[in-house]
Amino acid sequence: MSFNQLFFAAFLVFLTPLSVMAENYLIHAGRLLDVNKLEVKPSYSIRVQDNKISDVLAGFVPARKDEILVDLKSKTVMPGLMDMHVHLSSEINKTSYSEKFFMSESDAAFRSVTFAEKTLKAGFTTVRDLGDLFIGVPVALRKAIDRGYVTGPRIYAAGKSIATTGGHADPTNGLRLDLMGDPGPQQGVINGVAEAMKAVRARYKEGADVIKLTVTGGVLSLAKSGSNPQFTEEEIVAVVKTAKDYGFVVAVHAHGAEGMKRAIRAGVDSVEHGTYMDKEVIRLMKKHRTYYVPTITAGKWVGEKAAVEGYYPEVVRPKAAAIGPKIQQTFATAYKKGVKIAFGTDAGVFPHGLNGREFKYMVEAGMPPFEAIQSATLNSARLLKIDDKLGSIEKGKLADIVAVEGDPLTDISLLEQVSFVMKDGKIYLAEEVTLSQGFFIN
Repeated sequence: MSFNQLFFAAFLVFLTPLSVMAENYLIHAGRLLDVNKLEVKPSYSIRVQDNKISDVLAGFVPARKDEILVDLKSKTVMPGLMDMHVHLSSEINKTSYSEKFFMSESDAAFRSVTFAEKTLKAGFTTVRDLGDLFIGVPVALRKAIDRGYVTGPRIYAAGKSIATTGGHADPTNGLRLDLMGDPGPQQGVINGVAEAMKAVRARYKEGADVIKLTVTGGVLSLAKSGSNPQFTEEEIVAVVKTAKDYGFVVAVHAHGAEGMKRAIRAGVDSVEHGTYMDKEVIRLMKKHRTYYVPTITAGKWVGEKAAVEGYYPEVVRPKAAAIGPKIQQTFATAYKKGVKIAFGTDAGVFPHGLNGREFKYMVEAGMPPFEAIQSATLNSARLLKIDDKLGSIEKGKLADIVAVEGDPLTDISLLEQVSFVMKDGKIYLAEEVTLSQGFFIN
C-alpha cells in the first residue's frame, strides 16, 4: 500500500466520526462464527449495504469502488451480541434506594445515555430492557437511539414491570405508610384479572415492546420474601392472554418454584433468574419450550455485596446472600437437562458495560463456549421473535456485527474485550482496525 493509500486509511479512521461513515462496507473476517451450525468459517467476506448484510462470501473478495474495506483478518467475527435482561435507567449502588426522592425521570434519562453507550461498546447491539423505577425512561431512550439522537443498542423495552400490591416491583415498597398510597395498573401494580389486563394495555399505551411481570418476591426489593409466589395463576393467565393479543413477548422475574410453575403453565416466553427451579419446573419448561434467562453475573454481584455492611438495606442483605450465589448452579442444572437458554445478565444490578462477564460464568458451569455465544445471538433473537432480522450473519439480515482479537472458543473471556462493533450498518467501535477506500483495492 502506497503512502497516499495509508494516509487516506488513517484519515478515515481518525478524522471521520465512525457512526456517520459511508454506508457500504466490505468486511474481511479472519474467522466467522456460524451460530446456526456452530461452525467456524475461516477467511470470509461480508458485504454490508445501507443497514443490511447483502452477501456472505468465502474468501477475501476485493472491495468495490463504493465500499469501505474493513480489515478484521486477525479477528473472530460474530453477530452482534444480545442481552435479554438489562435495566438501562439505573445502576444499583449504596445510594440507589433514595434516588426516587432526589432524581426526576429527566435526570435518569440523561444518565441512561451513558449506560446505553457503554452497553453498545461492550458489543451488545440489542437488549431487552425489563423495566425500572423511572417508568418513562426505557421507551424514551429507545426512541432517542432509534432517531439517532444518542448512541446505544437496539432496545426492546418493557416499560414499567407489572407487580402485585406489596410485591417485587411495587414502587412504593419500603416507604412510610402515609407515602405508600395505593398504586394501580397505570403504575404497574395489579390485583385481580381485570387489573392485570388493564396493566398490559397501559404498557401498550406507554409504547412498550415486551411485558415483564414479577411473579415471585425479589432480592433487591424492600420486602421480606425473595421467593414467595405473588400472582395467582388466573392473574398470570390474564396477563399472558392480553399480551399475546398485542403481540408482546412476556418475561417473568421468578426465584421461587411455585411462581415459576404458575407462569410456565400460563404460557410465558421466558423465566428470569429461576433460582429455586426444581425438577417439575424443568419438566414444564421443556414441555412448553420456555426460555431460561439466568443472570448469573447479577447473582454473583449481589452475593458479594451482601457481605459489605451498608451496601444494601438490611432487609435486602439476607436475600442477596441466600439467592445470589445459587444462580450459577441452577443454570448448570437447567443446561444439562436441556432447557432452552437465552443470554441475560441483569445489568444495572451491577455496572453497565460488564455484560460480557456472563459468558465466563456460563462456561464455568458447563456450557461450551460456542453454545454460550449462540445463546447471546440466535437464541436471544428467537426469544424476541426477530430471528428473521437478527441473530446470525446471513444475507438479508440487519448488519449487527462484532469482533474480538483472538479465539473466544478457547478463551471465552475475550468477549469482555470486544474491539469492533457495527450496529445497523454503522461502525461504533473499531480498535486496531484498518479501514481503507475500495478504489485502492485491486
